[in-house]
Amino acid sequence: MDPMQQPTENYSNPNTCFFHVLFKGAALAFYILSALFINNFVIIFVVTVFLSALDFWVVKNVSGRILVGMRWWNEIDDLGESVWKFESLDQESLARMNKKDSWLFWWSLYLTAAAWIILAIFSLIRLQADYLLVVAVCLSLSLANIIGFTKCRKDAKKQLQQFATATLASQVSSSIQSAFSVV
Repeated sequence: MDPMQQPTENYSNPNTCFFHVLFKGAALAFYILSALFINNFVIIFVVTVFLSALDFWVVKNVSGRILVGMRWWNEIDDLGESVWKFESLDQESLARMNKKDSWLFWWSLYLTAAAWIILAIFSLIRLQADYLLVVAVCLSLSLANIIGFTKCRKDAKKQLQQFATATLASQVSSSIQSAFSVV
């Protein structure tokens, strides 16, 4: 190894990264390749949506926690209102997260949604409403994860700002108290 060469950062969770990408790729590949080998819309619909649902679950409940330290869910409160709930690691732990893992997580989320949008456009051009339904279900699952994790990331940043503000106010307050207690 060249002593001048910087060591590259490897994935810290290669198995999680693999499964994070596997179901996304499997759903897209099955949908695209199924037209060549399968002439049954119901099978294409069920298998593609099943793979996409597995991807949704893996991202939301496993890879989101491990790769970016975040988790989200949605609850209905007593008044019947939808309430988003967010969980993230503390800021110190988030700062220690592997950058490659995080990069793979976010880019695969966005690229998968972009691929489903392109497939939706092709379904529209070919006037295939039934296949557009498959794409719409898969795209909605993809977008749900994007929206959930984006809101979770914003919530984590907001919590960091609130913590920093509270810490600064506490230190200023204790400095003022110590200054007056000396007198």
